[in-house]
Amino acid sequence: MRSIWKGSIGFGLVNIPIKLYSAVQNSGLDLDMLDAKDQSHIKFQRINENTQKVVEFDKIVKGYKLDDKYIILDKHDFEEASPEKTKMIELENFVGIEEINPIYYETSYFAEPETQGKKAYALLLKALQKSGKAGVARFVLRNTENLCVIHPLNNVLTVTKIRFAEEIRSSEEIKVPALDTINKKELDVGLALIKQYTSPFNIEAFKDEYTQELLRIIKAKAKGKRATVKKLKPREESGSDLYSQLMQSLSKKA
Repeated sequence: MRSIWKGSIGFGLVNIPIKLYSAVQNSGLDLDMLDAKDQSHIKFQRINENTQKVVEFDKIVKGYKLDDKYIILDKHDFEEASPEKTKMIELENFVGIEEINPIYYETSYFAEPETQGKKAYALLLKALQKSGKAGVARFVLRNTENLCVIHPLNNVLTVTKIRFAEEIRSSEEIKVPALDTINKKELDVGLALIKQYTSPFNIEAFKDEYTQELLRIIKAKAKGKRATVKKLKPREESGSDLYSQLMQSLSKKA
């Protein structure tokens, strides 16, 4: 694996030099966009909207529109915005990982210690395991400040990016039914159904079936065949009464 970031984790006065590696990968197939006529690759170009000419990548700058005028930013401006965080993941406090709502999670990275930081790395890892806590920190990645939690995973310190509060939209405009429309009898059966379907979480039990099926179709087409696609069975109509639907669900699972 190739590291995507080099820097340090700041744990009090302890400095832990690390490298970050992406901990996740896309399970989907890497499909190319082709011209239907001759299967040539489709290339995307950066076009100047005024001249309609292609602009080379090194000639492109970033700008923010302020009062109908663009303010151009360079690499130095981004570094100046947060100079002390450019190479440091500074632990600010510790929380229970269960306190963080899943809506905040983004993506994860594995942290590997440099040679001189192995002892301090092991200390932080063991302390997090023993305390059951996760560290909350901020760091700069690709000129953007990120919020993250540092937590142990399979004896590896893992840095998981999380969203800032202002990145979560308000749910006030979402129209939801009043909870008092559910009577006790319906609630009791709903709780019984949840209990009946409850089991320990095992991520290995969930496979990317769509990608597997698509790959099977591709391999069959490569051999000049047509893969048999499983048809979805139509769902049986169970009536409009909520209570009867819940009771049928319970008996189906039993």
